Amino acid sequence: MEKSFYITTPIYYVNDVPHIGHAYTTCAADILARFHRLLGEKVLFSTGTDEHGQKIERAAEEARLTPQELVDRVVVRFQDLWKAMNIEYDAFIRTTAKEHERVVQEFFLLLKGKGYVYKGEYEGWYCVPCETFWPESQLDERLVCPDCGRPLQKLKEESYFFALSRFTEPLLRYLEEHPDFVMPESRYNEIYSFVKGGLKDQSISRSGLKWGIPVPGDRDHTFYVWFDALVNYITVAGFGSDQERFQTFWPFAYHLVGKDILRFHAVLWPGMLLGAGLPLPRRIFAHGWWTVEGEKMSKSRGNVVDPYKMIARYGVDRFRYFLMREVSFGLDGDFSEKALVERSNSDLSDNFGNMVHRTLNMVWKYRSGRIRRPIDYEDSEWETLLGEAKEKFFSSMERFAFAQALENVWRLIHFANRYIEKQSPWKVAKENDAALDTILYRLLDCSRILAVLLSPFIPSTALRLWELLGMKAGLVTVSRIEELEWGKGPECYETRPPEPLFPRLV
Repeated sequence: MEKSFYITTPIYYVNDVPHIGHAYTTCAADILARFHRLLGEKVLFSTGTDEHGQKIERAAEEARLTPQELVDRVVVRFQDLWKAMNIEYDAFIRTTAKEHERVVQEFFLLLKGKGYVYKGEYEGWYCVPCETFWPESQLDERLVCPDCGRPLQKLKEESYFFALSRFTEPLLRYLEEHPDFVMPESRYNEIYSFVKGGLKDQSISRSGLKWGIPVPGDRDHTFYVWFDALVNYITVAGFGSDQERFQTFWPFAYHLVGKDILRFHAVLWPGMLLGAGLPLPRRIFAHGWWTVEGEKMSKSRGNVVDPYKMIARYGVDRFRYFLMREVSFGLDGDFSEKALVERSNSDLSDNFGNMVHRTLNMVWKYRSGRIRRPIDYEDSEWETLLGEAKEKFFSSMERFAFAQALENVWRLIHFANRYIEKQSPWKVAKENDAALDTILYRLLDCSRILAVLLSPFIPSTALRLWELLGMKAGLVTVSRIEELEWGKGPECYETRPPEPLFPRLV
C-alpha cells in the first residue's frame, strides 16, 4: 500500500514581513516533502496565511482599505518569497477562503454537539498586537505582554469556551504512549510537564470583532484567530468535503512549528481533535529561533534577515543549504553572512563542487565526455560506505535531523575527494585505459547518487548536476529511490561539458 505523508508549516500571520524564521520552517517542510516524494510516497505539503483578527482590522482602517483588500495585497509577500526559495507546496491555504470558513464552523458544531463548548464570561489582561489574553500569574507589576512587551488592556466579555480541562488525562496518557509525538525531547518534556499541571478551559470567541469567522447561530461572536488558524490543517486535508483525501492524509500529518507556538499545537490542537473524535497528527516538531550575530532579531535593531536579499546575494541553494546545515534542527541558531560565506565556500565550493568539476573535467579531457560501464566497476569500499551513509541519512531524515543527514552525504563527498587523490587518474591515464575508465565511472556514479540525495536540499543545483551527467529521465518526475544504489548508473555516461556548480564566494 502506498504510504502517505502530510507536512505542514504554521500559517503565517499576513501582517508580518517574511523573515528568516518563516523561510526556515518552510524550507524544512519543502525538504521533507521532496524527500518523501523521492521515496515514492503520496505527499501533501501545505502552507498558507492567517488573515483574520483585530490587528488586521486596525491595520486596514489605518490604510483606508477593507480588511479583505489589505490581506489580498499583502499575502503575495509570502507567495512571492516561496517562489524565490524554490518551495514546491501542494496547497496554499488562506483563512479567508469560504471553504475554510465552512470547515471551522462545522468543526465547532461537532465540538458543541459532543458537549465540549459552553458560553461564559471571560475577564483578563489582553494584548491587542498578539491577540492573546494573559493570566495574572504570568504578569509582573508592569502589566505588559510577556511576548511583545506592549501594555495590556483589561477586558471583560462574553465568550464561548472549549472544555479543554476535560482532556488533561487523555492527553497525558497519549503523550506517555507516544514519546515521539512532540519533538525534540526537550519540547516533549516541556509539554508533558505543562499538561500534567492541569489544563484550563479556553475562550475560543470574541464579541464585537467583525473581521473573523462568525460563530454559527450567534452573529455577535467571531472565532479567535488561533482557533480558526489551527483548523486549517484539516481544511487542507479535505475534512467534510473530500473523504478519500481526508482518509489518505489524516492522521499522517507532521506539523512543523516555531517553539513560540508549540503549546497551541501540542496542547490546544490535540485537545480539540480529541473532543471532535478525530485522530491526532503523527508528530509536532518545534524548531528553535535564529539570532543574528548573537543578538535577537528586531526591527528596532535593524538586524532582521531579509531572505530576498540573501537569495539575491548568494543564490537560493546556498541559502537553503546554510539554513539546514549550520544548526541542528530543533536548537536555536545564530545567523551571520560571514558564516554563510565560509560554509558555502568550504562545503559547496571546495568539497562538493570541486569533486564534481574535477571528475567531469577528467571525463572530457581523457574520454571526450563519454564513459562506458567497465566490467569491474564494483568496489566493496564504495559499497560499504554508501550503505552506511544511506542508512544514517534515512534515519536522520526520519528524525528531521537535517544537519546530520547532510553530514552523512558529505562523508561520501570527502571519500570521493580522497579517492581522486589516492588513485591519481592523471597518472593512470598514461598507463592503463581500463583502470582509468573504472576510476571515472565510479566517480560519475557517486555524483549521480549525490544528485539524488541532495535534491531535497539544493534542488536547482541537483538538477544541474543530473543534467551535466547526461541522465535522460527527469530527476524529480518519478521516484528516485532506486537510483541510490551503487552501479545503477547508465551503460554509458554521456556527460555535458563541465561548469562550476558553486564558484567560490569572495
